Amino acid sequence: MNRKNYIINQYVKEKLKLIKIILIIMAVFILYCMIETARELRDFRLTKYRICSPKLNGIRGTKKIIFLSDLHNRMYGKENERLLESIKNQHPDLILIGGDMLVRKDGNSYDRTVRFLEKLPAICPVYCANGNHEQKLKELPDKYEQSYEGYKKALTACGIHMLENASETVRLDEAPVRISGLEIPLRAYARFGKKDLPLKEITDRIGEHGEEYQILLAHHPGYIQEYLEYGADLILSGHYHGGVMQLPGIGGVISPDFTLFPKYSGGIYREGAQTVVVSRGLGTHSVPVRLWNWPELIVLELSGTSEEM
Repeated sequence: MNRKNYIINQYVKEKLKLIKIILIIMAVFILYCMIETARELRDFRLTKYRICSPKLNGIRGTKKIIFLSDLHNRMYGKENERLLESIKNQHPDLILIGGDMLVRKDGNSYDRTVRFLEKLPAICPVYCANGNHEQKLKELPDKYEQSYEGYKKALTACGIHMLENASETVRLDEAPVRISGLEIPLRAYARFGKKDLPLKEITDRIGEHGEEYQILLAHHPGYIQEYLEYGADLILSGHYHGGVMQLPGIGGVISPDFTLFPKYSGGIYREGAQTVVVSRGLGTHSVPVRLWNWPELIVLELSGTSEEM
């Protein structure tokens, strides 16, 4: 073998060795991702946020609010006993539900979810807004076998307050708090491209923002700027499931409407005096994948103006 052929053969061997190493690394990484995804789909984590406002100075000490979103019929233990126990252990003053607790598609009964939700009013007052899954059941009843009216009837019968483009005011000690549930037009949930959502369309649905501290349950976080313009003090959203995968310093990778690296994918965002909290959700649907993106039960600790933790 002449020197030229020897050099070529050595070069090929080195390249093949490098390719082999790369393939092994890729296989190990894929296996790790599969194991991590399976691990994250089995459990949830508790996420706490502290929120202070001078409008809440009537609160003596701190009030706890549980925020649930995007359960999608997921069960943590028999009849969701682990999730229920975690909620009870927080001793909340209010429970707020941000929608998509069920799956609208045929063959996905919401019965077990209803049985779980029916137990919540025994803990504290519960206020519930709809996500796109409930809203589609309601507005397109002939398309699905499940009944939105049956779902709503079961929840209201056990004492859950349904906020369908409606608001109710509660008092946390001496602080009045207005809780509003917003249902945006179904067109706004279309994939590939954001639709217009004029401010007037929001105010037509839930009225003007007033002087009270207002918590806005608005499921779709793609319209956070519009909700901020509306003026709500605390905006609670979900829908994006944390962007499937959470990258450090970047956030979620992709939203259900195929927006890459959505700005509000999961976490807390402070916008001047306003606060936005986007839940990474408690369940999944269609594509059961999570990576570095644990399902979460959110606890909001509200108080008057003070040094934030």
